Amino acid sequence: MGIELELSTLLFLSVVGMVTFGRFEVETAVWRRLLKWAIISFGTVGLYQLVGHWSLLFPTAGMVVGSIVHTVWCRKHEIHPLYATPRRRYYDLRGWTWTE
Repeated sequence: MGIELELSTLLFLSVVGMVTFGRFEVETAVWRRLLKWAIISFGTVGLYQLVGHWSLLFPTAGMVVGSIVHTVWCRKHEIHPLYATPRRRYYDLRGWTWTE
């Protein structure tokens, strides 16, 4: 199997990521979301050329480190890490405008 494993993994991560966590990024600028996925995708495909299937450690390590940082940040600011509640506090900390 060639690069198909990496491409299918990236597709799976992007679809599951958008469906599951997209609601937490509603106010994030489009360019930031595109940049994040470009770094993940091109980084993984580029690393594949150098290290083969070991390149899947790049998005995996990013997810692990990101989850740890996210959980610590949320706990520090008294926000639930999975539900982003209280929502108003979450918006304030992200610098977004709360409208209700």
